[in-house]
Amino acid sequence: MLVRIWSNRNCHSFLREKIHERCKNICPPKDTFDRTLLHTHDKSRTDLEQVPKIFMKPDFALDDSLTFNSVLPWSHFNTAGGKGNRDAASSKLLQEKLSHYLDIVEVNIAHQISLRSEAFFHAMTSQHELQDYLKKTSQAVKMLRDKIAQIDKVMCEGSLHILRLGLTRNNCVKVYNKLKLMATVHQTQPTVQVLLSTSEFVGALDLIATTQEVLQQELQGIHSFRHLGSQLCELEKLIDKMMIAEFSTYSHSDLNRPLEDDCQVLEEERLVSLVFGLLKQRKLNFLEIYGEEMIITAKNIIKQCVINKVLQIEEIDTDVVVKLADQMRMLNFPQWFDLLKDIFSKFTVFLQRVKATFSIIHSVVLSVLDKNQRTRELEEISQQKNTAKDNSLDTEVAYLTHEGMFISDAFSEGELAPLAVDTTSQRNASPNSEPCSSDSVSEPECTTDSSSSKEHTSSSATPGGVDIIVSEDMRLTDLELGKLANNIQELLYSASDMCHDRAVKFLMSRAKDGFLEKLNSTEFITLSRLMETFIVDTEKICGRRSMSLLGALQSQANKFVNRFHEERKTKLSLLLDNERWKQADVPAEFQDLVDSISDGKIALPEKKSGATEERKPAEVLIVEGQQYAVVGTVLLLIRIILEYCQCVDNIPSVTTDMLTRLSDLLKYFNSRSCQLVLGAGALQVVGLKTITTKNLALSSRCLQLIVHYIPVIRAHFEARLLPKQYSMLRHFDHITKDYHDHIAEISAKLVAIMDSLFDKLLSKYEVKAPVPSACFRNICKQMAKMHEAIFDLLPEEQTQMLFLRINASYKLHLKKQLSHLNVINDGGPQNGLVTADVAFYTGNLQALKGLKDLDLNMAEIWEQKR
Repeated sequence: MLVRIWSNRNCHSFLREKIHERCKNICPPKDTFDRTLLHTHDKSRTDLEQVPKIFMKPDFALDDSLTFNSVLPWSHFNTAGGKGNRDAASSKLLQEKLSHYLDIVEVNIAHQISLRSEAFFHAMTSQHELQDYLKKTSQAVKMLRDKIAQIDKVMCEGSLHILRLGLTRNNCVKVYNKLKLMATVHQTQPTVQVLLSTSEFVGALDLIATTQEVLQQELQGIHSFRHLGSQLCELEKLIDKMMIAEFSTYSHSDLNRPLEDDCQVLEEERLVSLVFGLLKQRKLNFLEIYGEEMIITAKNIIKQCVINKVLQIEEIDTDVVVKLADQMRMLNFPQWFDLLKDIFSKFTVFLQRVKATFSIIHSVVLSVLDKNQRTRELEEISQQKNTAKDNSLDTEVAYLTHEGMFISDAFSEGELAPLAVDTTSQRNASPNSEPCSSDSVSEPECTTDSSSSKEHTSSSATPGGVDIIVSEDMRLTDLELGKLANNIQELLYSASDMCHDRAVKFLMSRAKDGFLEKLNSTEFITLSRLMETFIVDTEKICGRRSMSLLGALQSQANKFVNRFHEERKTKLSLLLDNERWKQADVPAEFQDLVDSISDGKIALPEKKSGATEERKPAEVLIVEGQQYAVVGTVLLLIRIILEYCQCVDNIPSVTTDMLTRLSDLLKYFNSRSCQLVLGAGALQVVGLKTITTKNLALSSRCLQLIVHYIPVIRAHFEARLLPKQYSMLRHFDHITKDYHDHIAEISAKLVAIMDSLFDKLLSKYEVKAPVPSACFRNICKQMAKMHEAIFDLLPEEQTQMLFLRINASYKLHLKKQLSHLNVINDGGPQNGLVTADVAFYTGNLQALKGLKDLDLNMAEIWEQKR
């Protein structure tokens, strides 16, 4: 049919072309035609001018009332007034007029068409050629389509069908996995409830976080889960409250369990789980809960210890004495000391438990911090690898199939599907849920970067051996974790400070009635050692020394030192006021005391039962081979000095105070003995008739004994002082100088006694017979008495030096008297008498024990000849 229509159209075109050729032959020549055309054109323009301009307007429309009235006036159609015949004629005339206008226009249109007939017929000729081209093209297209159909059937249809089946299978797998994922998500809330029932807060939070992420990324827009996200948020808030309440319960159970329990950490796995959950939710104030519980526990420890101790004492009637503090004050020192020891023991165990718990928490925090750092390093390495991989990949061309899918995408999905099975099955594995797939089907959509990253964990172990598995979804920064670790350490310090503060309050409550001030040295030293041991133990546990108990100990030590010093100073004062300055026997225990000092042990020796009673007292004290004749006060003073030194060993914190007090004591002994002996105060205090040379020599020897031990005492204190405190040792230098000055004054006093005697006797000396004279006999007698008084008290060297000074005084007075008598060394009778007296004096003096080799040089008594 199409061919027939096409042939008919060709026939008509051919006929029209023939007619056009015939017309061209009939038409006049071109010049004649041009002149005729110009004439016709002028005529047409004239005819068109007859047509009114209103018909030529572009917006001519009869629906316009003005245009309609202008073209068809109503006056031509009005039949009223008997003018019907004339109006009918007028209407007919109007119709003819309009018909004339129409003829003019049609003629002009026909004229215009005739002018363009050549172009019309040329177009018809071109259309014929175009139809031939279209026919050839249609045949070529038909052949191409046949070939393509054959190629598609042979080469492409099977492959594309395989690709469509692969895409369909992948889509089915996605739908299947999506449904399984929805089923797993649907089990989230029941599973969370099961986990919470077993206090698995971390697992519940991880499950909620994973479900939230799946809802936002993989199940977004699913109508059945539109309320699940808000429900999980509320459930997460509930878990936060449950964890805080659970941690508070754990803290109470951990700190209030019996202190005799050997277990250091209570339910370590439970603690690790709680801390992880709190860190995961950024609830970093859980340490404050533990700190508040520590305060309550510390108070209860002291209270319970006091109650237990009071119940053991039958003498305390709890019905009469109601207050626990008053009951505690009724304990004597041994009972109260045992109570304090029990409290310190309980506090030590308490701090060990707190430290063990904090060690677990600290290890968890450090594990999270370490995991954060390693995660950042892995991310940086992965980013570098991805950058290098992206630079090395070539650009692939993806071809679009008829279903709108890229072939390269289809192939890549098929390759990636097996790789996604493991991560998908791991993430979907949860209580009360089945594995994601049993036939190794893929789940590309369900495996997101964030969800799969949660499965990357690191593990470590707590000090108790519990494994710590840290997930990567911790939202804490390194700064927060570091601050939390510091807070843990500070809270441990606070626990130590709190125990010390409670111990101080316990001590102060007992010290209200002056109980601690009444303790003797042994009791206070025992108490001090117990407190120092507790301070050292807590420092070892917590790593820092708490100062409150140390300050209380120092305060009590200062009071003890003041009382200790005042008691011994008062004792020394009483001894000096009753001292008659006579040589005392030395009991064996004091000799043992001195011997222990010589062996380098500055301490009071233990009393030996039986052996000491059999030994008789000695006349002198032997110190490093030298004999010291001493009074009883000095023996007791040495013992007092050793008590000061031993107190420093027992209470090192009072070293500086003891040094000051000991210096004061030594100065007091020096000044007071000077007042009593040199100042003759003993005449009024003790009732001595006179201060003899023996008293003076004995006082000097006692001072020398103290001076002998000052370097030993100085070395003892120097070994216990800090380098910055060495300046305090100058007190011993000042004391040594004062003692030496005092000894020199005593020697000068002995010389002065003989000097006054020489002045008195030699002023009456006359050179006459008999020989020896009475004056020289008296002088020799007094010298013998002096020697007898001091020789057994002072060493031989000191005796010789003293008599040399006395002899010099004697020579000075004799020389003066001889000058007064005008006796010169001229060999006369008077010179002979004086020489005989001097020889008698010299012989008697050198006959005294220890003075045989004394160089008297008596030639100095004579005036030198001018």
